[in-house]
Amino acid sequence: MAVPMTADTLDRLRLARTEGLGPQIFQRLLARFGTARVALEALPDFSKGKLVPPAAGLVEREMATVARMGGRFFFLGLPGYPPLLETLYDPPPALALLGDPAALAPRAVAIVGARSASTAGRRVADALAADLARAGLVIVSGMARGIDAAAHLGAMREGRTVAVVATGLDRPYPAEHAALQARIAAEGGAVLAEAPLGTAPLAQHFPRRNRIVAALAMGVVVVEAAQRSGSLITARLGLELGRELFAVPGNPLDLRCRGSNDLIRQGAHLTESAEDVLPNLPEAPHAEPLFTPRPEPAAPPAQALPPSEAGQVFELLGAAPIAVDEVVRRCHLSPSAVQTILLEFELAGRVEMLPGNRVALTGQA
Repeated sequence: MAVPMTADTLDRLRLARTEGLGPQIFQRLLARFGTARVALEALPDFSKGKLVPPAAGLVEREMATVARMGGRFFFLGLPGYPPLLETLYDPPPALALLGDPAALAPRAVAIVGARSASTAGRRVADALAADLARAGLVIVSGMARGIDAAAHLGAMREGRTVAVVATGLDRPYPAEHAALQARIAAEGGAVLAEAPLGTAPLAQHFPRRNRIVAALAMGVVVVEAAQRSGSLITARLGLELGRELFAVPGNPLDLRCRGSNDLIRQGAHLTESAEDVLPNLPEAPHAEPLFTPRPEPAAPPAQALPPSEAGQVFELLGAAPIAVDEVVRRCHLSPSAVQTILLEFELAGRVEMLPGNRVALTGQA
């Protein structure tokens, strides 16, 4: 179910589109202030002017444009949001989708690999995707050249595919895949974007796309990956999320296969066909959220905590991560007070919140 344009969804998109405000801070602001509207009102003072939300008109135009394209938005914490993405430490606060949202619900497998793939590698990806789709699985990939494109095309012959893009929905990348993107959306699949409309294909956006690819799937299959390939980032993220890892063996003399062959040496399932994948998938996807903040009563910025209390917390922090629960225990403040102080430090760039509810000082502290 897509979320309609309402005052709350516009506020959530404004908060998500605030420059410098990442997914973790988005979650903590909602947990601290209860609603996106209150968080937006508090943000300029709470961040001491460092974070300024975009104008309401800008995000309203973005939502209207996506709707005109036939798309829709999903928001973290609201109905319809893909539950598997909640297993990420930094789930996207907002997602735009073209196509059928039902494509996000079934069991899925990710197939990723080299952009400059060999002819044999593309054939393997195509056939593997078709066979897995025929078995009822959705194929997830990143719509890049080479292996990704072959996987999408193979999947569409027999079923559905989901393309996760690193750009805005209005900026298909590579440009020659504009027709492929439109076809995926039109033929029962889905195209998913975390980035705002107009976002160009910048290097820093692709690892963020990769985490979504890994999270949406029960397993990640790597077909041809060099030793420094972005596909290995997707594989690593999949392992961190508890997903099964598969790799297709390749020619040891081909540099495009060094990374994927190494995955097999490290324990990935050696994969030559769908029969190597299907028996090794779990019955159901792992969907336990890693980070589910509970809303706390909102407190206006004017009621800032005394500097002495902030100092108590700061003295307990260092470059080595420490559990937030340990900070609470040592400083004898309430959990909500410590979370407020840490959020202020995080907005100021002085601390970094880490997986496992841990915190550490940054280089700017």
